[in-house]
Amino acid sequence: MRLITPHLLIFLLLALPGCTSLVPRETLFYPVVTNGCEEDVKAAAVPASFPAGTKECAEKVKVVTLPLPVIASSPNEGLTTGALTAFLVHNHRDEVTSIIAPQINYNPNFGTTYTLYGVFYPSHTRSVEVNLSWSTKVNEDYEARIRDLTLLGGKLETNLFIYHFTDGSNRFFGLGPGTANSSETNFAGVEDGFTYSAAYPLFGDFYLQLGERLRKARIKTGAFEDLPFIKDRFSESSAPGLNGFTAHAQKISLLYNSLDSVSMPLSGGYARLSLEGSSATLGSSADYLHYEFEAKGFLPKDEEKRFITALRFLYSQVPGSAVPFMERPSLGGESTLRGYGRNRFIDSTALILNLEERIRLFRWTVFDVNADWEFAPFIDIGTVSSSLRTLRGDDFNFTPGFGLRAVVRPNIVGRLDAGWGKDGVAVFVGLGYPF
Repeated sequence: MRLITPHLLIFLLLALPGCTSLVPRETLFYPVVTNGCEEDVKAAAVPASFPAGTKECAEKVKVVTLPLPVIASSPNEGLTTGALTAFLVHNHRDEVTSIIAPQINYNPNFGTTYTLYGVFYPSHTRSVEVNLSWSTKVNEDYEARIRDLTLLGGKLETNLFIYHFTDGSNRFFGLGPGTANSSETNFAGVEDGFTYSAAYPLFGDFYLQLGERLRKARIKTGAFEDLPFIKDRFSESSAPGLNGFTAHAQKISLLYNSLDSVSMPLSGGYARLSLEGSSATLGSSADYLHYEFEAKGFLPKDEEKRFITALRFLYSQVPGSAVPFMERPSLGGESTLRGYGRNRFIDSTALILNLEERIRLFRWTVFDVNADWEFAPFIDIGTVSSSLRTLRGDDFNFTPGFGLRAVVRPNIVGRLDAGWGKDGVAVFVGLGYPF
């Protein structure tokens, strides 16, 4: 007999009261909290939210409990609903240093999904992000990210990402810019791997970055039974990598970064020029090179930064007929062409220009958390092709749309983006800025 159903768990998560409480530090663990912060307390006043007589941050930890509904949507995945409860752990400066968010969601294609997400900032020079997720049908996702700024006296920034996941929502329409909607197929991509990068400052805002990447992928039946399976429509010759592949690649990049925030910038610029090589000698399924250039800019129009013009240009090319189709540049989804589902267009070359105006409408405080509400009209312009020489103006897709965002700085962005493409309207509901 099932005593607790998924619907009951959703109700229980939402029923938890939103509140602010003080929790003994000794009941929590690293990296949710850290010890040895007494030296910081000497230079900073204890916030008013702590009771009178609090002398050091090691005694009590402020935790804000925030129950929230979960609504996510995209053309490939469909509608996901559920609930989460976010536990926001603060330090003595009233800064959020940890977020723990258990959640339970339901999607008609993937069934019930149980997730435990956590992001931790044990210091200003290190962050840890963990996501553990399992669905009753096809999908699973286990990943960890670590960002560190402690090496070489704080000059070297290292990032490690380790993952294993199965995504049953993948689509493939064929290669090229003119693929028809009627050729849509579905599959589940099963992937294991890691990426590692190290960036060192050269001069001013310029950095040199070296990277290593391992990706092992195979394909199995997806979650959408009403769509043809990819292997029933395509072969290894028309879609290289269909029978699985391994990519072991090394990357070198030149970076420029003057952004005022890594993940939620209000001003500044970013540029990246990179070259990545995949070699069969080192275990890859094929030899190929990946060239990429990306530039982003954020231009505030007023001192309060209520109006910000955000733009991004990306050029990506992976020439070669033996390159696995999942390793080639693609457009479509919440971060490129927002009028189409993820990976709608795939080929050896991709160009994309994103332009949007981020307008802060108002600021709202709930449960001691400040949230900025934004409206963002946008236009996305992009295409794919076999090479730069074969680009045609008629192949470019113009996708207008608008976004609504709830922003809790410096960590969280909830957003809804709606874009209009040739296939119709695409709606994305999720987390994070598109670029």
